[in-house]
Amino acid sequence: ATHFLFSACFKSLLFVFIFEQVDIWTSFQLHFQFIPQLYPINCWAKTFQMWSLFSTGTGESGKSTFIKQMRIIHGKGYSEEDRKGFTRLIYQNIITAIQALADAMATLEINYVDNNNIALAHRLLQVETHMVSALEPWQVAAIKNVWNDHGVQNCYDRRREYQISDNAQYYLSDLDRLTAPSYVPTLQDILRVRVNTTGIIEYHFDLSNVIFRMVDVGGQRSERKKWIHCFEDVTSLVFLAALSEYDQVLEDTKEVRTTNNRLKESMALFRTILSYPWFEDSSTILFLNKTDLLEEKIPSFILYLTVNVCGDINFILQMYTNLHRGHEKRLYAHYTCATDTDNIKKVFKSVKDTVFRDAIDNITIL
Repeated sequence: ATHFLFSACFKSLLFVFIFEQVDIWTSFQLHFQFIPQLYPINCWAKTFQMWSLFSTGTGESGKSTFIKQMRIIHGKGYSEEDRKGFTRLIYQNIITAIQALADAMATLEINYVDNNNIALAHRLLQVETHMVSALEPWQVAAIKNVWNDHGVQNCYDRRREYQISDNAQYYLSDLDRLTAPSYVPTLQDILRVRVNTTGIIEYHFDLSNVIFRMVDVGGQRSERKKWIHCFEDVTSLVFLAALSEYDQVLEDTKEVRTTNNRLKESMALFRTILSYPWFEDSSTILFLNKTDLLEEKIPSFILYLTVNVCGDINFILQMYTNLHRGHEKRLYAHYTCATDTDNIKKVFKSVKDTVFRDAIDNITIL
């Protein structure tokens, strides 16, 4: 099997559609009766032997969540045993979130309403996250007290000024369920888990006689040129951008009020990727992700004064559209919520239709 590798500071996914020639011909005969008369079967076999979609985006744009959704919708899903395997990661995410809040309280010089929580927060900061496999009773009690402190809630409301995962409120507000003795993670719990990708992880799905292979690759930006050949023969570029990042900073800056804005970084990456010659003949599929989180932020959305969610996301879409101008192939945009299985199911169907339609267009040019 051919291995596709790409390494950058942002994680990347490579989607490869592999069609069996017989199945392709049967399918296309059913839907396009006239085409066999115009193009010989060997032409079709060559054209549809492999379709590949290269997907990328900056960190935390939702790429890994999208992979999980593909496993839920088109793969083997998650058995109870599989879901239990995420418990440790969920508890580590909880500790990471409460430690981020404790650090931010000091950085932003916010006072705890209950002074007893100062000592509790300090004790929680001493916990080694990577060693956590279960939450001890004292940790659960301490996390609840710290999280419910009005000063900490004020700090959370200012989360744009520091780095904290999107899943913080989801987990911290549901500790009783998450720490129950009989707890087994739900699919939504799994979708919310945040974990950095290291190495290369492959996923295979069978979509109605179509073998769908997804490769999730982590790495450093400095190694990009080593795997640049992965861009060759890409049918479509899939770019994920988090709508909610308009007021957030990059994770690796560790600064408050830094100029390294996530949305600007995402657009810069989008511009750079489009400039590569390998994508000249590729259509672009843009996932404007995390619509749910943007809706929560609408009152503080200062880039575009409106109370209409559609107006806000269309404004952001226009910024990406402007960067795409001059690109020969079309731009297809979809508003997504990667944690919403029904939404991703509909969007992915549209993506498959887009790839199919573009392939047909390419054939008519032959």
